[in-house]
Amino acid sequence: MLTINNIEVVYDGVILVLKGVSLKARPGEITTVLGANGAGKTTTLKAISGLLMAERGQVTKGAIELDGARLDRLPPHEVVRHGVVQVFEGRRVFENLTVEENLVAGGHVQLKQEHQLTVVLVEQNAALALEVADHGYVMENGRVVLEGPAEMLRRNPDVKEFYLGLNEAGTRRSYHDVKRYRRRKRWLS
Repeated sequence: MLTINNIEVVYDGVILVLKGVSLKARPGEITTVLGANGAGKTTTLKAISGLLMAERGQVTKGAIELDGARLDRLPPHEVVRHGVVQVFEGRRVFENLTVEENLVAGGHVQLKQEHQLTVVLVEQNAALALEVADHGYVMENGRVVLEGPAEMLRRNPDVKEFYLGLNEAGTRRSYHDVKRYRRRKRWLS
């Protein structure tokens, strides 16, 4: 199991980007991380794969572990030796397929069950991500503000409105309405 336990990430020794982020990615499950641009999703992935050092970033508190082995102080090539691989946006596994087609072609259900493959998925299409994921986390301003089974997140009114563009009646909102929407912070109260 991949476990991120209460990590903080600082860039250039002074810019605090992640503030107490914790998440778990269980063997044989797809875990998705959702959030607006700047929420901390990419920094979380870079912390997992050891790529922070190349950008003058570091995990200053907490720990990242895979099956009990500490990853957060390892260089990227050592993280890869532990079986952690990051596929960056735009680096398609099957070059001519979209992200969705790659997941389908990869038989994500076949892979999960037979190989106990653990996936942490950050995808701009929240509807797609929640459709294939088992569990999800919502990040905002460097913190996890909501987490739970993907089905629960798909039903959450705030997630539906802000990330899926659906109103309370379940109909799609216009781009103009979504852009002007000031979401309620139910999950923070």
